[in-house]
Amino acid sequence: MTLFEVILQGILQGFTEFLPVSSSGHLSLFQYFFGLSGEEALSFSIVLHLGTLFAVFIAFGGEIIRMIKDFFGIVADIFTGKFKPSFYDEGKKAVLMTFVALLPLVLIVFIKDAVSAFSTDEDIVVEGICFIITGIMIFFASKRKRNDRTAKNMTVRDSLIIGAAQTVAVMPGISRSGATVSTGLMLGFEREFCISFSFILGIPAILGSAVLEIPDAVASGDILPFRLLAVGFLTSAFFGFLSIKLVKWLITTNRYVYFSYYTVALGVFAVIFGIINKINVGV
Repeated sequence: MTLFEVILQGILQGFTEFLPVSSSGHLSLFQYFFGLSGEEALSFSIVLHLGTLFAVFIAFGGEIIRMIKDFFGIVADIFTGKFKPSFYDEGKKAVLMTFVALLPLVLIVFIKDAVSAFSTDEDIVVEGICFIITGIMIFFASKRKRNDRTAKNMTVRDSLIIGAAQTVAVMPGISRSGATVSTGLMLGFEREFCISFSFILGIPAILGSAVLEIPDAVASGDILPFRLLAVGFLTSAFFGFLSIKLVKWLITTNRYVYFSYYTVALGVFAVIFGIINKINVGV
């Protein structure tokens, strides 16, 4: 893998991680067309995801610190007999609902090998179908007119539904932010809350996914030189930060629906191209 390819993938990962267009799907397509599929591509994807994770910490540092304080406040309440979620303020309620939304991620342990196979194979039909699914979700979510709910009136059911959407988004082509933000919007939550909840919810999801994949990547021995990994990490972190700022503006200015047109078009292209390629290989 050349330095140019590393930088391109860093830019691609950074921009698409938070825009509702699926970073894993775009990376899979990039690696497919550039012939980079395989264990080396998988290990590099882990580094790129960690770069965007760093961008989340930079963009939401203040909110993350507040959530950590609220978390320890909840722990203190448990040990002092003051644990009463129904009386919690919005901050502590958001922390509790974040933990509930993470529960469905346990399923990833059982499906990660199958998902990795889709991401590193030489077929893009599955990615194309997933892009189309992402576009459909975004389209219907953008049509939701009333969005006034916040963490204060969030239920366990709401959290589990959003968490389930994030779990499904491990498939390449289904956007994690697109799935969680769209689900939140369809449940009637404020746009700003959907954005912050989605991005913060993604911290343990991205980190957990990387931890699960690291042993396989190390065992394969196909790891890029440190300088290329560092460039990829920094590039994805920088453009990830810019992407976070962009997606906030796009969602709050009612331009969210445009992503549905893009992902559906990209999905149709990927499906058609993938089918044609299968036919040609078969011939």
